[in-house]
Amino acid sequence: MQYRYQNVCLEAIAYTLPDEVVTSAEIEARLAPLYQRLRLPEGRLELMSGISQRRFWPPGMAPSTKSVETAEKAIELAGIDRQRIGACIHGSVCRDFLEPATACLVHNGLGLPSDCAVYDLSNACLGLLSGAIQVANMIELGQIAAGLVVGTEDSRSLVESTIDTLNADCTLTRNDIKPAFASLTIGSGSAAIVLADRRLSRTGNRLLGGAVRAFTDQCHLCQGDSQRMGGDAQTLMQTDSEALLHEGIAAAEKTFAEFLDCMGWQTGQIGKTFCHQVGRAHRKLLLDALGLNPAIDFSTFETLGNTGSVALPITAAMGIEQGHVRPGERVAMLGIGSGINAVVLGVQWQ
Repeated sequence: MQYRYQNVCLEAIAYTLPDEVVTSAEIEARLAPLYQRLRLPEGRLELMSGISQRRFWPPGMAPSTKSVETAEKAIELAGIDRQRIGACIHGSVCRDFLEPATACLVHNGLGLPSDCAVYDLSNACLGLLSGAIQVANMIELGQIAAGLVVGTEDSRSLVESTIDTLNADCTLTRNDIKPAFASLTIGSGSAAIVLADRRLSRTGNRLLGGAVRAFTDQCHLCQGDSQRMGGDAQTLMQTDSEALLHEGIAAAEKTFAEFLDCMGWQTGQIGKTFCHQVGRAHRKLLLDALGLNPAIDFSTFETLGNTGSVALPITAAMGIEQGHVRPGERVAMLGIGSGINAVVLGVQWQ
Protein backbone atom coordinates (compact mmCIF):
# COMPACT_ATOMS: atom_id res chain seq x y z
CA MET A 1 0.00 0.00 0.00
CA GLN A 2 1.26 3.47 -0.89
CA TYR A 3 0.51 6.85 0.68
CA ARG A 4 1.03 10.33 -0.80
CA TYR A 5 0.47 13.57 1.10
CA GLN A 6 0.26 17.19 -0.04
CA ASN A 7 -0.73 18.86 3.22
CA VAL A 8 1.05 17.05 6.07
CA CYS A 9 4.09 18.27 8.00
CA LEU A 10 6.19 16.45 10.57
CA GLU A 11 6.14 19.25 13.10
CA ALA A 12 7.97 17.79 16.10
CA ILE A 13 9.47 14.62 17.57
CA ALA A 14 10.33 14.49 21.26
CA TYR A 15 11.69 11.84 23.60
CA THR A 16 12.27 11.00 27.25
CA LEU A 17 14.82 8.49 28.54
CA PRO A 18 14.95 6.70 31.91
CA ASP A 19 17.72 7.64 34.35
CA GLU A 20 18.65 4.06 35.27
CA VAL A 21 21.33 2.61 32.98
CA VAL A 22 21.77 -1.18 32.87
CA THR A 23 24.84 -2.51 31.07
CA SER A 24 25.07 -5.79 29.22
CA ALA A 25 27.83 -6.77 31.64
CA GLU A 26 25.42 -6.27 34.56
CA ILE A 27 22.82 -8.49 32.91
CA GLU A 28 25.42 -11.19 32.36
CA ALA A 29 26.46 -10.91 36.02
CA ARG A 30 22.85 -11.63 37.00
CA LEU A 31 22.92 -14.62 34.62
CA ALA A 32 25.98 -16.06 36.36
CA PRO A 33 24.24 -19.36 37.30
CA LEU A 34 23.31 -19.97 33.66
CA TYR A 35 26.67 -18.81 32.30
CA GLN A 36 28.61 -21.01 34.71
CA ARG A 37 26.48 -24.09 34.07
CA LEU A 38 26.68 -23.78 30.27
CA ARG A 39 30.26 -22.42 30.28
CA LEU A 40 29.24 -19.34 28.33
CA PRO A 41 31.96 -16.70 27.77
CA GLU A 42 31.39 -13.32 29.41
CA GLY A 43 30.83 -10.44 27.01
CA ARG A 44 28.87 -12.47 24.44
CA LEU A 45 25.70 -10.33 24.88
CA GLU A 46 27.41 -7.10 23.83
CA LEU A 47 29.65 -8.87 21.31
CA MET A 48 26.70 -10.42 19.46
CA SER A 49 24.34 -7.43 19.60
CA GLY A 50 26.59 -4.38 19.71
CA ILE A 51 24.48 -3.16 22.65
CA SER A 52 26.56 -1.99 25.61
CA GLN A 53 23.64 -0.76 27.71
CA ARG A 54 19.94 -0.05 27.87
CA ARG A 55 17.71 1.85 30.32
CA PHE A 56 14.91 0.96 32.73
CA TRP A 57 12.09 3.02 34.19
CA PRO A 58 11.51 2.80 37.96
CA PRO A 59 9.49 -0.29 39.01
CA GLY A 60 5.74 0.21 38.82
CA MET A 61 5.82 3.29 36.59
CA ALA A 62 2.65 3.69 34.49
CA PRO A 63 3.39 4.22 30.76
CA SER A 64 0.86 7.07 30.61
CA THR A 65 2.92 9.08 33.11
CA LYS A 66 5.92 9.31 30.81
CA SER A 67 3.74 9.56 27.70
CA VAL A 68 2.16 12.74 29.09
CA GLU A 69 5.61 14.13 29.90
CA THR A 70 6.98 13.38 26.43
CA ALA A 71 3.85 14.62 24.66
CA GLU A 72 4.15 17.93 26.52
CA LYS A 73 7.68 18.28 25.14
CA ALA A 74 6.49 17.57 21.60
CA ILE A 75 3.59 20.03 21.80
CA GLU A 76 5.89 22.73 23.15
CA LEU A 77 8.47 22.00 20.47
CA ALA A 78 5.80 22.20 17.77
CA GLY A 79 4.44 25.47 19.13
CA ILE A 80 0.89 24.40 18.30
CA ASP A 81 -2.14 25.36 20.37
CA ARG A 82 -3.20 22.08 21.94
CA GLN A 83 -6.82 22.97 21.24
CA ARG A 84 -5.99 22.39 17.55
CA ILE A 85 -4.97 18.76 18.19
CA GLY A 86 -7.71 16.56 16.78
CA ALA A 87 -6.25 13.10 17.42
CA CYS A 88 -4.40 11.53 20.35
CA ILE A 89 -3.08 8.02 19.65
CA HIS A 90 -1.10 5.90 22.11
CA GLY A 91 0.94 3.46 20.04
CA SER A 92 3.30 1.56 22.29
CA VAL A 93 3.15 -2.12 23.18
CA CYS A 94 3.12 -1.17 26.86
CA ARG A 95 0.02 0.45 28.30
CA ASP A 96 -1.47 1.09 31.72
CA PHE A 97 -4.20 -1.57 31.52
CA LEU A 98 -6.42 -3.39 29.05
CA GLU A 99 -9.15 -0.77 29.37
CA PRO A 100 -9.73 2.07 29.12
CA ALA A 101 -7.28 3.03 26.40
CA THR A 102 -4.06 4.50 27.78
CA ALA A 103 -4.64 7.32 25.28
CA CYS A 104 -7.55 8.40 27.51
CA LEU A 105 -5.20 9.08 30.42
CA VAL A 106 -2.79 10.90 28.13
CA HIS A 107 -5.60 12.97 26.60
CA ASN A 108 -6.86 13.92 30.07
CA GLY A 109 -3.36 14.64 31.38
CA LEU A 110 -2.62 16.98 28.48
CA GLY A 111 -5.94 18.80 28.65
CA LEU A 112 -6.70 18.16 24.97
CA PRO A 113 -10.09 19.15 23.49
CA SER A 114 -13.12 16.88 23.67
CA ASP A 115 -13.58 16.87 19.87
CA CYS A 116 -10.43 14.74 19.60
CA ALA A 117 -10.12 11.13 18.42
CA VAL A 118 -8.63 9.19 21.35
CA TYR A 119 -7.52 5.55 21.15
CA ASP A 120 -4.69 3.03 21.51
CA LEU A 121 -3.06 1.43 18.49
CA SER A 122 -1.10 -1.81 18.71
CA ASN A 123 1.33 -2.92 16.01
CA ALA A 124 4.42 -4.20 17.84
CA CYS A 125 7.47 -2.07 16.96
CA LEU A 126 5.51 -0.13 14.33
CA GLY A 127 2.82 1.26 16.66
CA LEU A 128 3.95 4.88 16.55
CA LEU A 129 4.65 4.84 12.81
CA SER A 130 1.25 3.27 12.11
CA GLY A 131 -0.32 5.94 14.31
CA ALA A 132 1.54 8.65 12.40
CA ILE A 133 0.08 7.34 9.13
CA GLN A 134 -3.44 7.44 10.57
CA VAL A 135 -2.97 11.01 11.80
CA ALA A 136 -1.50 12.02 8.44
CA ASN A 137 -4.52 10.54 6.66
CA MET A 138 -6.88 12.56 8.88
CA ILE A 139 -4.95 15.75 8.17
CA GLU A 140 -4.85 15.10 4.43
CA LEU A 141 -8.62 14.51 4.43
CA GLY A 142 -9.15 17.83 6.20
CA GLN A 143 -10.66 16.16 9.27
CA ILE A 144 -8.15 17.61 11.73
CA ALA A 145 -5.55 20.37 11.78
CA ALA A 146 -2.98 18.52 13.90
CA GLY A 147 -2.51 15.21 15.70
CA LEU A 148 -0.37 13.57 18.35
CA VAL A 149 1.10 10.05 18.46
CA VAL A 150 2.87 9.01 21.65
CA GLY A 151 4.08 5.89 23.42
CA THR A 152 6.22 4.61 26.28
CA GLU A 153 7.93 1.23 26.37
CA ASP A 154 8.98 -0.39 29.66
CA SER A 155 11.46 -3.26 29.27
CA ARG A 156 12.17 -4.00 32.93
CA SER A 157 9.58 -6.76 33.35
CA LEU A 158 10.60 -8.59 30.17
CA VAL A 159 14.34 -8.49 30.87
CA GLU A 160 14.01 -9.45 34.54
CA SER A 161 11.50 -12.24 33.81
CA THR A 162 13.84 -13.60 31.17
CA ILE A 163 16.80 -13.59 33.55
CA ASP A 164 14.78 -15.35 36.27
CA THR A 165 13.48 -17.98 33.85
CA LEU A 166 16.90 -18.74 32.37
CA ASN A 167 18.48 -19.12 35.80
CA ALA A 168 15.67 -21.24 37.21
CA ASP A 169 15.51 -23.93 34.52
CA CYS A 170 18.57 -26.15 34.90
CA THR A 171 17.56 -28.33 31.93
CA LEU A 172 18.21 -25.60 29.37
CA THR A 173 20.95 -26.17 26.79
CA ARG A 174 22.87 -23.61 24.75
CA ASN A 175 20.45 -24.23 21.91
CA ASP A 176 17.42 -23.83 24.19
CA ILE A 177 18.39 -20.32 25.30
CA LYS A 178 18.69 -18.86 21.81
CA PRO A 179 14.99 -17.80 21.56
CA ALA A 180 15.43 -15.73 24.75
CA PHE A 181 18.49 -13.79 23.53
CA ALA A 182 16.54 -10.95 21.89
CA SER A 183 14.65 -10.31 25.13
CA LEU A 184 17.91 -9.30 26.83
CA THR A 185 18.50 -6.52 24.27
CA ILE A 186 15.26 -4.63 24.99
CA GLY A 187 15.38 -1.13 26.49
CA SER A 188 12.92 1.47 27.78
CA GLY A 189 12.03 4.91 26.45
CA SER A 190 9.25 7.30 25.46
CA ALA A 191 8.60 9.23 22.24
CA ALA A 192 5.96 11.56 20.81
CA ILE A 193 5.26 12.84 17.29
CA VAL A 194 3.22 15.90 16.34
CA LEU A 195 1.93 16.17 12.76
CA ALA A 196 0.21 19.27 11.41
CA ASP A 197 -1.49 20.68 8.34
CA ARG A 198 1.09 22.56 6.25
CA ARG A 199 -0.99 25.74 6.60
CA LEU A 200 -0.47 25.51 10.36
CA SER A 201 3.15 24.39 10.18
CA ARG A 202 6.07 26.47 11.35
CA THR A 203 8.76 24.04 10.12
CA GLY A 204 7.62 23.11 6.62
CA ASN A 205 9.05 19.61 7.09
CA ARG A 206 6.78 17.81 4.64
CA LEU A 207 5.73 14.21 5.22
CA LEU A 208 5.45 13.27 1.54
CA GLY A 209 4.17 9.72 1.91
CA GLY A 210 5.40 6.17 2.16
CA ALA A 211 4.76 2.49 1.67
CA VAL A 212 3.46 -0.32 3.89
CA ARG A 213 3.64 -4.07 3.30
CA ALA A 214 2.65 -7.12 5.36
CA PHE A 215 4.43 -10.51 5.45
CA THR A 216 2.30 -12.30 8.01
CA ASP A 217 3.36 -15.79 6.97
CA GLN A 218 6.27 -15.05 9.32
CA CYS A 219 4.11 -14.03 12.30
CA HIS A 220 5.46 -16.93 14.40
CA LEU A 221 9.07 -15.71 14.49
CA CYS A 222 8.67 -13.33 17.44
CA GLN A 223 5.90 -13.72 20.01
CA GLY A 224 5.60 -12.22 23.48
CA ASP A 225 2.97 -12.61 26.18
CA SER A 226 2.38 -12.68 29.93
CA GLN A 227 2.60 -16.12 31.51
CA ARG A 228 1.60 -17.30 34.98
CA MET A 229 4.60 -18.29 37.08
CA GLY A 230 3.31 -19.52 40.42
CA GLY A 231 1.27 -16.64 41.80
CA ASP A 232 2.83 -14.00 39.56
CA ALA A 233 2.41 -12.97 35.94
CA GLN A 234 5.68 -12.63 34.02
CA THR A 235 6.30 -11.20 30.56
CA LEU A 236 8.25 -13.53 28.28
CA MET A 237 9.16 -13.43 24.60
CA GLN A 238 10.36 -16.14 22.24
CA THR A 239 12.27 -14.99 19.15
CA ASP A 240 13.92 -16.90 16.33
CA SER A 241 16.50 -14.13 15.98
CA GLU A 242 18.32 -15.48 12.93
CA ALA A 243 15.18 -16.18 10.92
CA LEU A 244 13.61 -12.89 12.00
CA LEU A 245 16.74 -11.05 10.92
CA HIS A 246 16.71 -12.45 7.39
CA GLU A 247 12.94 -12.36 6.90
CA GLY A 248 12.82 -8.79 8.24
CA ILE A 249 15.52 -7.68 5.81
CA ALA A 250 13.66 -9.35 2.93
CA ALA A 251 10.47 -7.53 3.95
CA ALA A 252 12.35 -4.24 4.14
CA GLU A 253 13.82 -4.72 0.65
CA LYS A 254 10.39 -5.17 -0.95
CA THR A 255 8.83 -2.31 0.99
CA PHE A 256 11.76 0.01 0.27
CA ALA A 257 11.47 -0.69 -3.47
CA GLU A 258 7.77 0.19 -3.34
CA PHE A 259 8.61 3.30 -1.32
CA LEU A 260 11.10 4.52 -3.93
CA ASP A 261 8.50 3.97 -6.65
CA CYS A 262 5.87 5.85 -4.65
CA MET A 263 8.17 8.81 -3.94
CA GLY A 264 9.80 8.86 -7.36
CA TRP A 265 13.17 8.83 -5.59
CA GLN A 266 16.45 7.10 -6.32
CA THR A 267 18.43 5.56 -3.46
CA GLY A 268 21.25 8.06 -3.99
CA GLN A 269 18.84 10.98 -3.50
CA ILE A 270 18.15 10.05 0.12
CA GLY A 271 20.12 12.37 2.37
CA LYS A 272 19.59 10.74 5.75
CA THR A 273 17.96 7.63 7.23
CA PHE A 274 16.51 6.60 10.58
CA CYS A 275 15.79 2.90 11.07
CA HIS A 276 14.27 0.66 13.71
CA GLN A 277 17.00 -0.14 16.24
CA VAL A 278 17.77 -3.84 16.75
CA GLY A 279 21.52 -4.33 16.84
CA ARG A 280 24.80 -4.24 14.94
CA ALA A 281 24.17 -7.19 12.61
CA HIS A 282 20.66 -6.00 11.70
CA ARG A 283 21.87 -2.48 10.87
CA LYS A 284 24.71 -3.68 8.65
CA LEU A 285 22.62 -6.21 6.73
CA LEU A 286 19.73 -3.78 6.31
CA LEU A 287 21.82 -0.93 4.93
CA ASP A 288 23.77 -3.31 2.68
CA ALA A 289 20.57 -4.86 1.31
CA LEU A 290 19.04 -1.45 0.55
CA GLY A 291 22.23 -0.02 -0.92
CA LEU A 292 22.40 2.75 1.67
CA ASN A 293 25.63 4.31 2.92
CA PRO A 294 26.03 3.80 6.71
CA ALA A 295 27.31 7.39 6.90
CA ILE A 296 23.80 8.76 6.24
CA ASP A 297 22.25 6.66 9.01
CA PHE A 298 21.95 7.52 12.71
CA SER A 299 21.88 4.79 15.35
CA THR A 300 21.12 4.57 19.07
CA PHE A 301 20.94 0.81 19.74
CA GLU A 302 24.47 0.86 21.17
CA THR A 303 23.37 2.72 24.31
CA LEU A 304 19.57 2.33 24.30
CA GLY A 305 19.05 -1.21 23.03
CA ASN A 306 15.87 -2.04 21.14
CA THR A 307 13.16 0.21 22.58
CA GLY A 308 10.35 -1.26 20.49
CA SER A 309 7.80 1.12 18.99
CA VAL A 310 9.63 4.21 20.26
CA ALA A 311 13.05 3.15 18.89
CA LEU A 312 12.78 4.87 15.52
CA PRO A 313 11.18 8.13 16.73
CA ILE A 314 13.67 8.42 19.62
CA THR A 315 16.52 7.87 17.17
CA ALA A 316 15.09 10.47 14.80
CA ALA A 317 14.59 12.98 17.62
CA MET A 318 18.13 12.51 18.88
CA GLY A 319 19.56 12.68 15.38
CA ILE A 320 17.70 15.90 14.62
CA GLU A 321 18.80 17.30 17.97
CA GLN A 322 22.45 16.53 17.15
CA GLY A 323 22.30 18.07 13.66
CA HIS A 324 22.27 14.82 11.68
CA VAL A 325 19.65 16.19 9.25
CA ARG A 326 20.33 19.32 7.20
CA PRO A 327 17.89 21.65 5.44
CA GLY A 328 16.89 20.46 1.99
CA GLU A 329 17.63 16.79 2.62
CA ARG A 330 15.29 13.91 1.88
CA VAL A 331 14.84 11.69 4.91
CA ALA A 332 13.73 8.04 4.88
CA MET A 333 12.33 6.38 8.01
CA LEU A 334 12.45 2.58 7.84
CA GLY A 335 10.44 0.56 10.35
CA ILE A 336 10.16 -3.23 10.70
CA GLY A 337 7.95 -4.94 13.26
CA SER A 338 7.31 -8.53 14.27
CA GLY A 339 4.39 -9.93 12.41
CA ILE A 340 6.18 -9.20 9.97
CA ASN A 341 5.15 -5.70 8.87
CA ALA A 342 7.28 -2.99 7.27
CA VAL A 343 6.79 0.76 6.87
CA VAL A 344 8.95 3.33 5.06
CA LEU A 345 8.09 7.03 5.27
CA GLY A 346 9.64 9.93 3.37
CA VAL A 347 10.16 13.47 4.67
CA GLN A 348 11.42 16.56 2.86
CA TRP A 349 13.36 18.42 5.51
CA GLN A 350 13.35 22.22 5.61
